[in-house]
Amino acid sequence: MASANRVIVLAALVANALIAVLKFVAAAISGSTAMLAEGFHSVADSGNQLFLLRGAAASRFEASVRFPFGRGKEAYFWSFMVAVFLFVGGGVVAFMEGLDRIRHPHEIDVGLTFNLVVLGAAAFFEIVIAFRPALREFNRKRGSRRIWRTIRETKDPTLLVVLFEDSVAVLGLTVAAGGLILADVTGNSMWDGVASVVIGVLLTVVAWLLAVETKGLLVGESASRVVRSSIRAAALSVPEVESVERLLTMHLGPDEILVNMDLTVEEGLTAADLERITVAVESEIAQVIPDVAKVFIEFGVEQ
Repeated sequence: MASANRVIVLAALVANALIAVLKFVAAAISGSTAMLAEGFHSVADSGNQLFLLRGAAASRFEASVRFPFGRGKEAYFWSFMVAVFLFVGGGVVAFMEGLDRIRHPHEIDVGLTFNLVVLGAAAFFEIVIAFRPALREFNRKRGSRRIWRTIRETKDPTLLVVLFEDSVAVLGLTVAAGGLILADVTGNSMWDGVASVVIGVLLTVVAWLLAVETKGLLVGESASRVVRSSIRAAALSVPEVESVERLLTMHLGPDEILVNMDLTVEEGLTAADLERITVAVESEIAQVIPDVAKVFIEFGVEQ
């Protein structure tokens, strides 16, 4: 995990832990189901940050006989576990609690002002400590690309997980506030339960998106089209290389790419020449794509 991402994850962990305590205390005092759902949401987010930190630490383990390509995919596994935990620990719990409140409504024990103050404080911590730094880093990496394209092409799920979590957290706080206001205006606490159900649905959607994005990386997604084109161009820049017949890539981790390529070269080259060409190709690739960690080359002769 890059140092910037690590700082973002740690900041999100601190913010979510503080917010979880605040929400549970408020839920215990007020009896609000939406507030309780938000508390479970923050607990899930805190656990998710621990998953990300574990994945980052494990992905740095060196290659071994058992793991000859290292353990970079640990980052993808733990990011996938974030999606599972967010679905079960956040979405399902919030949905079921809200459904129970809709079926069995009861009065909220304290006034609207208290709950809104708590939600406002939670929103402040969420936006200032967690969401803004994550959004700033995401925009820096995005550059001029469209948001959805950046999400689809990113190979580092850490920042994506934090950004998605924080986005739905801010939205969830807004929904919880809306539910409490409607419950107070109408005198019907069912709206508090409706807000909890909506929060559960939001968490489920985000969990699904994260699962889809990390699944491909976990099972062996290739490098992006831009990276593949750059690798092909780097190989062709070596004079003796006539063509690239096959190019296979796979992300071993957010910053590690495996490359397997078949190159067609001039006829009559010796073993020493092929060794020199191999070194030259690896050097050219490393200059344009530093994330390429391992390169395997097979040679064929032009007919």
